[in-house]
Amino acid sequence: MVSMYFFSKTANNFTEWLTLKVGLKNWLDRLQNSFWGFFFTLGGMILWMIQMLLYFSLFKYLFLIIGSPIFAYLSEKTEAIIDGKEYPFSFIQLLKDIVRGIRIAARNAGWQTVYMFSILIIAFIPLIGLATPLITILIECYYYGFSMLDYSMERHKKTPSESIYFVTHHKGLAVGNGLVFYLMHLLPIIGWLLAPAYAVIAATLSLYPLKGENNYKDS
Repeated sequence: MVSMYFFSKTANNFTEWLTLKVGLKNWLDRLQNSFWGFFFTLGGMILWMIQMLLYFSLFKYLFLIIGSPIFAYLSEKTEAIIDGKEYPFSFIQLLKDIVRGIRIAARNAGWQTVYMFSILIIAFIPLIGLATPLITILIECYYYGFSMLDYSMERHKKTPSESIYFVTHHKGLAVGNGLVFYLMHLLPIIGWLLAPAYAVIAATLSLYPLKGENNYKDS
């Protein structure tokens, strides 16, 4: 919360610098039109909100990367409870799950950042820019859900390409998982602690019926 406070100050300064750099503020000052001034103010607020969402998103990805060992173990433990048997602990498998979890989280963070910068440009377009915060949240939820679903994919011996293919064709599953994960962060402390556990367990349960399938592409 402290870091987000200081980042919000930086986001304000960045928005102000950007409008001065492109000459938009000077143009509006010369125009002296209250209608366009309103849209400029609204666009600035949307741009600030998107920057805050981006920061919040990258912060959670850092948390996902750091917590990869716990999430990988939690996913495996959930499946063991469903099967009603205890799987022998395999450090090698756990290590593979951790490495893959970090790689997927880093990949998703990278792609999401690319989309975010594209959305920053759209935010300046009148009326259309109003939808950018919602688009930003949906994209964020999709990639969060993707990260959580991949823990089960790895344990089911699915390659990264198979995992990407499956999630791409089951976007609703990824968005639904990520959306609840995202909304739980609105609950201070308790939500922050329980959200990752919920997301991993829910992802494991949703993919369990596919266990043993030879090809996720037809699922």
